[in-house]
Amino acid sequence: MSLDENLAEGRFISAGRAERRTPTGVQSARQLTQRRVVVFTLIAATYAALVALFAHLLAHGGFTLLDGLLLAAFCLSTPWTILGFWNALIGLWLLHGPGDARRSVYPYATRAAEEAPITARVAMVMTLRNEDPARAFARLRAMEGELAASGAGDAFAWFVLSDTTRPEIAAQEEDLFAAWQAERGAGTSLHYRRRTSNEGFKAGNIRDFLERWGDAHDFMLVLDADSFLGASATLRLVRIMQAHPRLGILQSLVVGLPSRSPFARIFQFGMRHGMRSYTMGASWWAGDCGPYWGHNAVIRIAPFKAHCQLPVLPGKGPLAGHMLSHDQIEAVLMRRAGYEVRVLPEEMDSFEENPPHLTEFTRRDLRWCQGNMQYWRLLALPGLRPMSRFQIAWAILMYLGAFAWMAFVALAALKVFDTERADAPFPAALGLTLFATMFAMSLAPKVAGLLDVLLRAGERARYGGGARLAGGALAEFVFSVLLGPVVAFRIALFMIGLAFGRTVTWEAQARDAERLSWRTALAGLWPQFLFGAALAGLLAGFAPGALPWALPVLVALLVAVPFAVLTAEPALGRWLGRTGLCAIPEEVFPTTSLASLEAQRATAGR
Repeated sequence: MSLDENLAEGRFISAGRAERRTPTGVQSARQLTQRRVVVFTLIAATYAALVALFAHLLAHGGFTLLDGLLLAAFCLSTPWTILGFWNALIGLWLLHGPGDARRSVYPYATRAAEEAPITARVAMVMTLRNEDPARAFARLRAMEGELAASGAGDAFAWFVLSDTTRPEIAAQEEDLFAAWQAERGAGTSLHYRRRTSNEGFKAGNIRDFLERWGDAHDFMLVLDADSFLGASATLRLVRIMQAHPRLGILQSLVVGLPSRSPFARIFQFGMRHGMRSYTMGASWWAGDCGPYWGHNAVIRIAPFKAHCQLPVLPGKGPLAGHMLSHDQIEAVLMRRAGYEVRVLPEEMDSFEENPPHLTEFTRRDLRWCQGNMQYWRLLALPGLRPMSRFQIAWAILMYLGAFAWMAFVALAALKVFDTERADAPFPAALGLTLFATMFAMSLAPKVAGLLDVLLRAGERARYGGGARLAGGALAEFVFSVLLGPVVAFRIALFMIGLAFGRTVTWEAQARDAERLSWRTALAGLWPQFLFGAALAGLLAGFAPGALPWALPVLVALLVAVPFAVLTAEPALGRWLGRTGLCAIPEEVFPTTSLASLEAQRATAGR
């Protein structure tokens, strides 16, 4: 058997014996299995300890039906927190421990020569649906200009894949594309196509591209309307793909663009310093069964076209038909086909925009929620690897956990009416221990991310210094505490609606910083306020001693409307910008790529 055949089969010949390797041949499959055993053991042990502790607490005064429901809600809402805790700790150790994280976590990246010529044919594909055309084309033109200046521009073809339904926006797209084409001339491969229907949503849009043009290209770099990648990031991703023929999807670590919206600014500040340690930890054990987030990733076209077509789910209702969330399923299908799916846990010029206010944030989340709930039908897909089935289950649990958390809050409030023995002393110390443990574990990704930055002087400077970093972290902590219950309650309501046939539509996402009116905020958030008021009244009347424990959730629900209005206020965004609070590194030290994008935006008036 040749070396190529061994690599294709996932084996590597060493010292006269065959050792099982991942398809690219860069990692021992046995080593990855051992890591997964370690992580699942840690998760299982932590889960068992927390559940046992909570069950013991509930058994105070007797175990009732309500206690059983509370325990079930706790069991469903806890796993996501536990996995986040261990991912963050493992990632922080990898980043600052004695080993080499690159060799341990992503050795495939070290085999790609930094100056290797680009020999692959790469399609840069951006999907649009009723988005702001000027904004989207400014990004594409900045990326194309940078790649042309790098000398590698001839290897890239550019595709604007429109599913736009509004005629006035479609006309703008066509005009902007014609102007771009006229400016660049015949030397650049530019293509524009608009479908008359949105069949299959984004996955259907990409599938149409594959059928028309896929065979003419080796890779595609998938872009959302809010995506932007600098030339250095694009070339690094492509070179890594070139070096490994059995690498099917390479996902970049996506970070938020500098934003004028206070909501987006604070949210992505927290995501930014927490993502690196969390993703590093997750990549250490997920390995060749990594995630695909649907954009800012390079995909090997031939296996994707042959093996990653999504099924159309039979039946009727919101969980049938075409899939709203395509990426996780495409990732597991690529791995089933014998190709690795990896995330590159390095910060690079790979950006996206986050929603500018709470209403838009929850609208996007509900679309993802419905899409992930469709995954129930795919857990039993034949031929999937155990890790792939775990990925699907975990994607479901992300939203099921939010529903369970809100159910837990509601059931806990009803506990005041439960009948128990009053003579048994309540184990207050045990209750406080459990509460503190769960709260600390939920904060672990943020704390690990902050420690990662604080332990490196250069990183502290990139965030504007230790004082600004600490101030931003405090603001983001308050923001997260207020945001979490509001979003979880909205997800819980939506999931109840799904059971009765309620669905969402895939529409354009708002991206500009804009003021949110009190009327709009109240129209979307009055259920949170009423739920919070009911909980507060119930506890104040029947169990006032429980109010301090419930305060974070109660305050978040009661102030949801002013929180939404304030965090969308452009004046607050300008103040944050002037003070440097919640600044991300590219705001403090803008990159060449972002300077190019700003120039294009200025030209386009966006």
